[in-house]
Amino acid sequence: MAPQISPSILSADFARLADEAKAVEGADWLHVDVMDNHFVPNLTLGVPVVESLARATDTPLDCHLMIEAPDRWAPQFVEAGASSVTFHVEAATAPVRLAREIRAKGARASMALRPATPIEPYEDLLPELDMLLIMTVEPGFGGQAFLDIMLPKIRRTRELIGKHGLQLWLQVDGGVSASTIERCADAGADVFVAGSAVYGASDPAEAVRALREQAEAATSKASWSHGH
Repeated sequence: MAPQISPSILSADFARLADEAKAVEGADWLHVDVMDNHFVPNLTLGVPVVESLARATDTPLDCHLMIEAPDRWAPQFVEAGASSVTFHVEAATAPVRLAREIRAKGARASMALRPATPIEPYEDLLPELDMLLIMTVEPGFGGQAFLDIMLPKIRRTRELIGKHGLQLWLQVDGGVSASTIERCADAGADVFVAGSAVYGASDPAEAVRALREQAEAATSKASWSHGH
């Protein structure tokens, strides 16, 4: 699969979300960070804003739920128009049942891991998912520095995906920029969330294109991608 870029509207101008979505229409996804001030110490947006965004853009919405009780709320984000919904395994009560419910409603089911959460205990869950998100910063705020210590975890996750022969996307979120995206791609990531690297640029659409080029070049040389 070709690398995909998912600009994060957490770094956009919230007063101009429709315009900010249009500014990155060449992106594969629009990443929407939903925070409840409980699971993470920040409060962002909810179902009504996702409904409005879904009407305002043709770019599919990739909703990342950094919230408590995702088992209750995640299905509502699919109904609001999200094409992919990510829940945190640390917050989910029944992750397999939740992933199946998200899929049954017609969206891609994704599971996120905080930096300190290992992948290995969840190996058996991977076939139930369409995407796995490795957080490369602590969730809760944009603009944080990339955690290099997550690269081995990305590699181990890519190895598990290969071991089971899965068509599972591997997303990274946090500090992804021109200076870090190639390391992420080399380690095995193929979906890249970028916030300030896109919306902090003078031309967000050009920033998306440049990041995709970097990711494609790194992926073509990466050992994990040969034979896929």
